[in-house]
Amino acid sequence: MRERRRPGPTGAAVVGRAAGLPLRRQTGVLAGVLAGLLAGLLGSAVRAEPVPVPDPAAFAQLPPQEQARQRAALREQLQRASPAERAEFRARLRERLEGLSAQERQALAGRTRERWQQMTPEERAQIARERRERLQAMSPRERRQLLEERRRMLDKLSPEEREALREKLP
Repeated sequence: MRERRRPGPTGAAVVGRAAGLPLRRQTGVLAGVLAGLLAGLLGSAVRAEPVPVPDPAAFAQLPPQEQARQRAALREQLQRASPAERAEFRARLRERLEGLSAQERQALAGRTRERWQQMTPEERAQIARERRERLQAMSPRERRQLLEERRRMLDKLSPEEREALREKLP
């Protein structure tokens, strides 16, 4: 392929593929490249901080309305996060839960169960619907990862906890 040469806007020779493009097109391409780089830099600066993982024990102590507000805020942050950031959040949350003692996990599960039983059937249906929508919005890869994480978590439960969980399942 022969190299193209033509005078540029400043009189200097423009060489290569750009020589065949009109000046307006050359600046448009450059502007697009710069805009993409700027967006990438700003996007990474905005996401510099990971989505914070709440303390499970402190979260369980909050009133239901505050829990719902914080849950909605977390959901929004996670929707804006990349799949890698969501996976990192789940991993940090899992580590936090695994760091609890068996008694703390049982107490947390007991309080959650009590709160679930105190909910109206409409509230339960709403929560189930939201959960279903979140799972359907996940990619197949994310769903597979979630399933693997749950299996790993179940493997780490004590035999008593595993047995108690089996009894509660239909």
